[in-house]
Amino acid sequence: MTLETSIEYVKGIGPERAKLIKSVLGLSTVEDMLNFYPIRYLDKSKIYKISQLHEETSQEIQFKGKITQVQEIQTGKTKRLTAKFNDDTGSMDLVWFQYSKWLKEQLPINREVYIFGKINVFNRQFSMPHPEIEAEEKKEGETRLKPIYPSSEKLTKRGLNQRFFQNALRNICKEIPNLIEENFPEYLMKTFKFMSRQHAFLNVHFPKDQEHFDKADFRLKFEESFFFQLGYGLKKLHHKTQSFGNPFPIIGDHFNNFYENHLPFELTGAQKRVLKEIRMDMKRPIQMNRLLQGDVGSGKTMVALLTMLIAMDNDFQSCMMAPTEILAQQHYNGIKDLLEGTGINVRLLTGSTKASERRIIHEELENGNLSILVGTHAVLEDKVKFKNLGLAIIDEQHRFGVAQRAKLWAKNKIPPHILVMTATPIPRTLAMSFYSDLDVSVIDEMPVGRKPIITAHRREKDRLYVYNFCKDEIKKGRQVYFVYPLIEESETLDYKNLMEGLEHVMDFFSDYNVTMLHGKMKPDEKDAAMNYFASGKAEIMVATTVIEVGVNVPNASVMVIESSERFGLSQLHQLRGRVGRGAEQSYCILMTSDKLSKESRTRIKTMTETNDGFKISEVDMQLRGPGDILGTQQSGVVDFKRLDLVKDSAIIKTTKNTVDKILEADPMLTRQDNLIIKNYYIKYYKGKNKWSKIS
Repeated sequence: MTLETSIEYVKGIGPERAKLIKSVLGLSTVEDMLNFYPIRYLDKSKIYKISQLHEETSQEIQFKGKITQVQEIQTGKTKRLTAKFNDDTGSMDLVWFQYSKWLKEQLPINREVYIFGKINVFNRQFSMPHPEIEAEEKKEGETRLKPIYPSSEKLTKRGLNQRFFQNALRNICKEIPNLIEENFPEYLMKTFKFMSRQHAFLNVHFPKDQEHFDKADFRLKFEESFFFQLGYGLKKLHHKTQSFGNPFPIIGDHFNNFYENHLPFELTGAQKRVLKEIRMDMKRPIQMNRLLQGDVGSGKTMVALLTMLIAMDNDFQSCMMAPTEILAQQHYNGIKDLLEGTGINVRLLTGSTKASERRIIHEELENGNLSILVGTHAVLEDKVKFKNLGLAIIDEQHRFGVAQRAKLWAKNKIPPHILVMTATPIPRTLAMSFYSDLDVSVIDEMPVGRKPIITAHRREKDRLYVYNFCKDEIKKGRQVYFVYPLIEESETLDYKNLMEGLEHVMDFFSDYNVTMLHGKMKPDEKDAAMNYFASGKAEIMVATTVIEVGVNVPNASVMVIESSERFGLSQLHQLRGRVGRGAEQSYCILMTSDKLSKESRTRIKTMTETNDGFKISEVDMQLRGPGDILGTQQSGVVDFKRLDLVKDSAIIKTTKNTVDKILEADPMLTRQDNLIIKNYYIKYYKGKNKWSKIS
């Protein structure tokens, strides 16, 4: 038997059962079965006392005592059988809702028995429905945790029950010495006090006890994360040896003049740290590939601008690409304002740019007179040619496809340095796992003087209070957003909509100017509405989530999000980031219906308790799962058998650090003590990574 052997040859399975297992569970080889892990374990090695029970007790547990006072209780047409169970610390009820006369007659009354099952609590009274009962004289000594495997009704009906899977896995586990090879060197085994790989598989299927299971679980999770990180680490090394780039050794007049004479505020420590990391990357003749994470308002645009000035000092052009016209316009306006008085040429290229201006942009790009271009997908057009593109900055990378990004790389013979920015904080676990081929920088500090946004949860009954609060803020000279999940009323979704909301807002705030913004408006209409609000001529903007990114009005101090239970955590956090951009205290008011699901309550509670985007992203990952956080294109990449990206972040961090140290000292794994890692990687992983040069 080998790992590739079909499961039909495993004792107790056979061709027909193998076919059924494959169709239902997708398991076809011995290796598949070994990686078919229990979802939980029954622990019959411990005996609990009734006095130890509390209302949070939820696991299946075992007691020793006597059954007394058996009786049948009829309620309407239904009958149930109940019995009193006593140990030396208390009593509880045993209940059977479906039972035969045989059960009532065979119950071992007033004899010492063991009962096993799940505890129910009702009116602070404990009971155990349908317990397993075993007479003391028949009970075998059970010291192991009993595995419970994933199953289905279809399998159970065909006799493929828990006992079947337990027996099949026992037969496979007997062959483990012939199946499982070690893949860690002695120095890793000693450093982390690993049990052997063979014992890990044995003790994850049939744990000797809890301690052995914990060690087996740690070993297998570490291994899974280790080789995943190793693949990305080798990929990064390959890129760095194959990906030539233009070195930027000079920090010159453009950077220094701006830093000394035009910088509007002192950089935070986090911004300085990130700039240093970028500077070290670009000094080398290797293409930079760096992900810049930063919360809303943390100052990513300033870091991007300073990076573009370094490119200018080395006689290279830069471009910044954004996914929407609103965001591109916002970046352009911000950069243009910051560079006022420096003489640096900056232009904007979007789908709405007029033909006459396009001609100027194309000409200036080709002759080198245009140093910085900000734009949307329009930048990718073949007719957009640069004289010497050295730096490409992409905002919100997940909104661009791989083919689109590749077009940008091809704008120069030697690919430009790449800086990817995201305002959506990615959980650190995900960043370590799925962006390991990028170097990651994090701006985890807000600018000095920024006041935390106060977030409050309000319901429909509080609407008049909320409206009056907004009026008070407007009287202070501030501006207000009202955000709706829908433009018009929906027949299927009972949520607030913009058109109806606009009427209510205009009616209540009749003394003030109100403007509207949504995704179905034409680009020039959007610009007009945005300018009307940004200029302060309108005190109120009623909008959809089109304002989620790219809207910067420092005077806006209140955001009211209608039907906020409709939005995900990431979107709520992005929307909230549209206020709090000035010096005044800002507020985000989350309006909801009276009835909220458990998940909605968690989201609203998280938003009211923290402004930390990374904490919010961790909760978001727990609620939605890692695939959804990364976006639909990457939702299928999470294929770990044991590793949990939420719960096992410490293991992921440890394995990443371990892999980094190993590859730093031995990039091609040629050292004698690393050959065991190398050989295992080549055998099981190299085929998945065609770029890998390791051999």
